[in-house]
Amino acid sequence: MSKPLSDHDRRKQISVRGLAGIENVAELKQNFNRHLHFTLVKDRNVATRRDYYFALAHTVRDHLIGRWIRTQQHYYEKDPKRVYYISLEFYMGRTLQNTMVNLALENACDEAMYQLGLDMEELEDMEEDAGLGNGGLGRLAACFLDSMASLGLAAYGYGIRYEFGIFNQKIVNGWQVEEADDWLRYGNPWEKARPEYMRPVHFYGRTEHHPDGVKWVDTQVVLALPYDTPVPGYRNNVVNTMRLWSAKAPCEFNLKDFNVGGYIQAVLDRNLAENISRVLYPNDNFFEGKELRLKQEYFVVSATLQDIIRRFKVSKFGSREIARTDFSKLPDKVKRKIQQNSFLCRTGCRWAWDICVRTCAYTNHTVLPEALERWPVDLFAHLLPRHLEIVFEINRRHLENVAAKFPGDNDRLRRMSLIEEGGQKRINMAHLCIVGSHAVNGVAQIHSDILKATVFKDFYEMEPHKFQNKTNGITPRRWLVMCNPGLAEVIAERIGEDFIRDLDQLKGLRKYVNDEAFIRDVAKVKQENKLKFAMHLEQHYKVKINPNSMFDIQVKRIHEYKRQLLNCLHIITYYNRIKKEPNKQWTPRTIMIGGKAAPGYHTAKMIIRLITAIGEVVNNDPVVGDRLKVIFLENYRVTLAEKGIPAADLSEQISTAGTEASGTGNMKFMLNGALTIGTMDGANVEMAEEAGEDNLFIFGMRVDDVDELDKRGYHAEEYYNRLPELKQAIDQIAGGFFSPKQPDLFKEIVNMLMHHDRFKVFADYEDYIKCQEKVNALYKNPKEWTKKVIFNIAGCGKFSSDRTIAQYAREIWGMEPTLEKLPAPDDKP
Repeated sequence: MSKPLSDHDRRKQISVRGLAGIENVAELKQNFNRHLHFTLVKDRNVATRRDYYFALAHTVRDHLIGRWIRTQQHYYEKDPKRVYYISLEFYMGRTLQNTMVNLALENACDEAMYQLGLDMEELEDMEEDAGLGNGGLGRLAACFLDSMASLGLAAYGYGIRYEFGIFNQKIVNGWQVEEADDWLRYGNPWEKARPEYMRPVHFYGRTEHHPDGVKWVDTQVVLALPYDTPVPGYRNNVVNTMRLWSAKAPCEFNLKDFNVGGYIQAVLDRNLAENISRVLYPNDNFFEGKELRLKQEYFVVSATLQDIIRRFKVSKFGSREIARTDFSKLPDKVKRKIQQNSFLCRTGCRWAWDICVRTCAYTNHTVLPEALERWPVDLFAHLLPRHLEIVFEINRRHLENVAAKFPGDNDRLRRMSLIEEGGQKRINMAHLCIVGSHAVNGVAQIHSDILKATVFKDFYEMEPHKFQNKTNGITPRRWLVMCNPGLAEVIAERIGEDFIRDLDQLKGLRKYVNDEAFIRDVAKVKQENKLKFAMHLEQHYKVKINPNSMFDIQVKRIHEYKRQLLNCLHIITYYNRIKKEPNKQWTPRTIMIGGKAAPGYHTAKMIIRLITAIGEVVNNDPVVGDRLKVIFLENYRVTLAEKGIPAADLSEQISTAGTEASGTGNMKFMLNGALTIGTMDGANVEMAEEAGEDNLFIFGMRVDDVDELDKRGYHAEEYYNRLPELKQAIDQIAGGFFSPKQPDLFKEIVNMLMHHDRFKVFADYEDYIKCQEKVNALYKNPKEWTKKVIFNIAGCGKFSSDRTIAQYAREIWGMEPTLEKLPAPDDKP
């Protein structure tokens, strides 16, 4: 087998990475040395690899600055409508390579580093991931920022600058152990602090009612300090801003009433205020109800709204004078998109409420009841007493409207109230979002339909015009051009480079589905990616894997609804079959499962332990050899996804139908030439429509079947007794076959699967196993396999986040995307 090209050689031959002009390279080398000297205060004798990374990052950042300032000047002069994307998570990953791709600097930087005797990949590996997200929701926000900039929208991402992002996962003796993610330890070259835009945020206190209005008094103040990160569009000279707030105690914090002995303690107590932005809550699809989390939500919303209103009032660039005071025009200039449920409104009168509704739009990301926020009224009263009064007033008016439309329907009033009675009173934040927004959307067609039919049925019947669908997407810059340059180049050779900003053009690949040379090129790129990833795994996991085996990958947060356990049952079944007939021609597989479990989610942690236990048995069985390997991918994150996804043959998207809102990993695998085995859930449904259902491996119950089974009652024992291979697998887990030193280790998992499995793993087992047999059969025919891959890549156009954002812009925000370029900084305006 031919040795894969070195990355340096491959990059040199790739057009989509920009041209390395001689002047360009010389200038980059000069700036690199200047930053090493003046910014890092080092010379080549003492500089470390990290110093070289920082020097390169600052060099690339220099190319952003002029464009960034110009973009903001352009917005002030043209005064377009602005969109504000508010999210508690932005899972950005690394910035260096993405910036080079979007500015067409990659080849020039690569050549400059090569001439300086440095290895670009080694430098890129020094960058910390900005892990300010848990999974899909946070990564979606990052893709959306890329698309909004690439479509020339005046957009701002607003969130929290967590000091510690999603924890680093270590696997110790098969168990997940969490480590703090100190991502800012060495500094962040991409951010710029903006203390001049610091904003006060108030908490606690009490309300006083006077004839002239209500006052919120005796509050505790925390300052929100903004840090700005540039967000470059793809080769259009647009650079937008992500503004993340950091909590700072005011200078007088706790010092007003200190006595002689209390000064030191008062200064130490500043930490309490600053804890707000200390750490990201590591829960995905689960609501914990902690006071600190509510504080974080109000902190980001309050600071952001103050900033939006400041910007609305000031219209000319660089001016601080107030030019606008008529707030009735606010919805014409501002659209706020609220991720998930972090939404609070500080308004008390009808015109203010009308402005709020016309300005805000709400995106729902889950139907799991345990994920929807329901804040205890007592906690809310303690932290935000004035806001609770406002929420009660919003609810009173809302229920008046409901009663007028559905007179006498008291049960409906109870269901639709923003306040849940019974036991502890709670505020249903999803209900508040719907009432306070002019548009509500789900993130895949099936998800939006389920919202209208079940979770928000009453609200849909009341205001059907509010409800829409916006199927999620991914940015093809990071998820194809950057992470899979070989495939991007093979595509560009056939259909040109414009697909990078108009992914629909991938349809043009359909005419090459029987082209021998194209089939060969696509297969060759996949094989190179697999070899590279195999080398990475050998280095990091000390497992030698067969690069000719099928790379079968399931990477996502560990959760019962995502059914990593169903995957485990297939692994055990396949293992048992190989053991039973060791001389048969089995399709070799390397099965990789990766993802983090929330630290407090016991079952998810046990699932990880089961996967590692199965791996210990399977990987050390000489009868099986390299026909089956099981690897748990430790510390799955954006950067590992960028390495693993291009190498995948099979993508596992096997959630119970009706539980995964959309999924975006599914789209990344599809775009990178993997075939999907999956249920008709989330965006899988639309992927099957776009690529042709015959080109995916679809199995299992549909949403209607799941509903039907719920009505009949799901009885796991029936499947256990009827299916001998399932019984054998469960008995092995229960009997300690995979944990001989602790035979009872997995009793809880077995008990859950047998007696209280909400996600019906056994009900889909038989069809899943049959479907996996079809996968094995097709993999033995590489040409037919690759043809299906081409159909999948050609069907990916819909799943660009550019399409998603263009729909949001036109159908919710009232904005028109543009592919026009702004002038470059060195162009005459």
